[in-house]
Amino acid sequence: MNTENIIGRKQEIDTLARLFNSKKSEFLAIYGRRRVGKSYLIEEAFRDDIVFSAVGIYRKKKKGLSEEQEIKEDSSYRELQLKHFYANLLQYGLDPSMPAPSTWLDAFVQLRKLISKSTAKRKVVFIDELPWLGGPQSSELVEELGYFWNNWAVKQRNVFLVVCGSATSWMLDNVIRDYGGLHGRVTHKLLLKPFTLAECKAFYEDRNFRMSDYEIALAYMAIGGVPYYMDMFRNDYTLTQNLNMMYFKNDTIATEFEDVYTGLFSSSERYIDIVRALSKKFYGMTRSEILEATKLKGGGTVSKILDNLKECGIIRTYPKYGASRKVTVYQLTDFFSLFYLNFVDSKAAKYEWNSFLRSNEHEEWAGRVFEILCSMHREQIEYALRIKNAKKNYMWQGASPSGKGAQVDMVIPAPMERTDYLCEMKYSENKFAISSSYQENLCNKIDAFKNSKQHKPSHSILLVMVTTMGLANSVNNGVVNVSLTLDDLLAF
Repeated sequence: MNTENIIGRKQEIDTLARLFNSKKSEFLAIYGRRRVGKSYLIEEAFRDDIVFSAVGIYRKKKKGLSEEQEIKEDSSYRELQLKHFYANLLQYGLDPSMPAPSTWLDAFVQLRKLISKSTAKRKVVFIDELPWLGGPQSSELVEELGYFWNNWAVKQRNVFLVVCGSATSWMLDNVIRDYGGLHGRVTHKLLLKPFTLAECKAFYEDRNFRMSDYEIALAYMAIGGVPYYMDMFRNDYTLTQNLNMMYFKNDTIATEFEDVYTGLFSSSERYIDIVRALSKKFYGMTRSEILEATKLKGGGTVSKILDNLKECGIIRTYPKYGASRKVTVYQLTDFFSLFYLNFVDSKAAKYEWNSFLRSNEHEEWAGRVFEILCSMHREQIEYALRIKNAKKNYMWQGASPSGKGAQVDMVIPAPMERTDYLCEMKYSENKFAISSSYQENLCNKIDAFKNSKQHKPSHSILLVMVTTMGLANSVNNGVVNVSLTLDDLLAF
């Protein structure tokens, strides 16, 4: 394995190393958001060990075709994929006297011959963008891939088969959750997530950016930890100039947004409808609220869409307590989509990022998205708080005994410590000053939660402030038990 050019991805590299050094054949399925670096990770880690590699070709389905025209298009698309697969076989050393395959059965028979010819101890086979390779009529490819694995590759004990795809719903339905030939055959699945803040910092430093931690966080809030977008930034530009170049002076940005969802899912229009609705509610929406906002019908289809969006990291779910019953909230956490939909999609072309800086719109966005940033780095927060075996965090909403309403955006229950951590997140360009009125608000939150059903009387309460730059000196700071900053979020 070669990892010197891979930034971050420590857990993923450990997983790849374990599977590569296994004494049996392994079948790894990688999926995740487009542009997150799936192909790069495998190609870079195994560049000296790959005995065969192929990638599917993406084709946007044409609209307005008759059934006969669609069948013809699908057939020609399949033929093209087979031609490219054959070209890759030749590139990796297949005997050129062998004829081009006309079926996927022929193609995998030839792949077996190619792999058998290799003298490598560990034979890495990488099939990238598998959903695109299969195309609209993918059952034949899936069946033959299953036969190739079940009846040959697994018996060799030295084959490491890696399949990758951005089309998350296809990967889940046809590979990971498949009940056909691939059922139970995938030995490991890997959801590749965006970089953490710490990985982003390492990425920028590797490319000679000299960004402050504050600007690294602001960049994360605008584009997320997606390497493809980060690589678009220029180190001779300011962050404002880079965001202008990427979002406001980019004629293809609308296509990029649509391609995120077209590349991930079939029926992308319904996915985009849900994402648009969620972008307007930073705290998220319940399932019934999503249905009302999108006018979609309830049932299994919407449930599957929400599950698929969650699986690839576009949204997250969290429980909300405080009402008569717990509810599940769906929250959009894809920073690229949040920024695009809030500042670019509905705005006139004349706008630039400069137009929004320090505006009320910017401050509201930054405050809400910083809360999402903190929620996506809960592991770092728990590490800073020295919490072990914490339960899943949740939002709480209720009222104090005086009847005044209160909301806690993130509660981290830690039963082992007999403590509930109430986390308040505040974005600020400078140190955050706790005013007398805000101190009163914090005290009301503590009082309200202390008297709620979610808090056990035997447990303690600690108020945690997570800010960008820390707390300014104030007589009101005494209400805070623990103060965390970007330094803590950047720990790993």
